[in-house]
Amino acid sequence: MKKTAHVRWIQDLQFVATSGSGHATVLDSGGEDGSIGPSPMELVLQGLAGCTAMDVVFILKKKRQKTSGCEVHVEGTRAEKHPMIYTDIELTYTISGKNLSEKAVHDAVKLSMEKYCSVSAMLSQSARLTHTVIIKEDE
Repeated sequence: MKKTAHVRWIQDLQFVATSGSGHATVLDSGGEDGSIGPSPMELVLQGLAGCTAMDVVFILKKKRQKTSGCEVHVEGTRAEKHPMIYTDIELTYTISGKNLSEKAVHDAVKLSMEKYCSVSAMLSQSARLTHTVIIKEDE
């Protein structure tokens, strides 16, 4: 299965990226002053967070867990020399719900990270991925 993307330069280091499905994202260098979008490397972290979060929610739904929230915070450390790839990535999952099984939540995260999330599978070839899970009980 092929996926496509197209990038068009706007100005400076600003681009519009369009996916094959027609969704557009503004890209920038990620600098602090006047940045209008995330950098490509920030998008990599967003892609990882989105991929694994979708897996976890899907798996917990299959396990009939009453999940009300799923957040994934990702922090990546890049190499100091070019091409400055990510060398370490820490994911923090915060899963909310009613009477969640701790085992089910941890199993869902493990399945995502080790089997289903294609982004984590790619990144794990060059970076050390670690994770923490926080479970919050709904009141």
